[in-house]
Amino acid sequence: MREREDEWTGLMRSAISGDDAAYHRLLKAITPVLRAAARRGLARAGQPVDQSEDIVQDILLAVHLKRQTWDTSAAFAPWLFAIARNKLIDALRRRGKRIFVNIDDFVETLPGETPEPTASPGEVSAQLQALPARQREVLQSIAVDSASIKDTAAKFSMSEGAVRVALHRGLASLTAKLRDR
Repeated sequence: MREREDEWTGLMRSAISGDDAAYHRLLKAITPVLRAAARRGLARAGQPVDQSEDIVQDILLAVHLKRQTWDTSAAFAPWLFAIARNKLIDALRRRGKRIFVNIDDFVETLPGETPEPTASPGEVSAQLQALPARQREVLQSIAVDSASIKDTAAKFSMSEGAVRVALHRGLASLTAKLRDR
């Protein structure tokens, strides 16, 4: 263990000095160790271990971006494992505590959604007649006759923007009236 840590420290010192081959060897040497540590950390937290690769990539990226902050007179492993621990904690915080339950086993016992009460066609028609003429015509054209906004604009000699405004206002007014009933 001590030999490995000494080797990593030497490789990191060489890498910081510009030795790309040493940096490559260091990354190859630490990746399996980081992967195993991430898997252990996820398992201890009750999380799926298949997410460990994302954590390893986060750790390697942090090592790469922060390598100049490492004190070359200190051992490399404690610095590395501090980053690894923090990245694992970050990942667990992002995930939150999640428990996965297959709901297929409970589908028969789960209550269905209660349908929202709807207004009768006669009630909708009466409320529609209470709208201003232009809003009523636009709603009738688009919602009932399934005309496009462009066709409705041409039919009533309006701009498409004016049709959208009339449609929005008509729907809002109709919704408010039906909600108040």
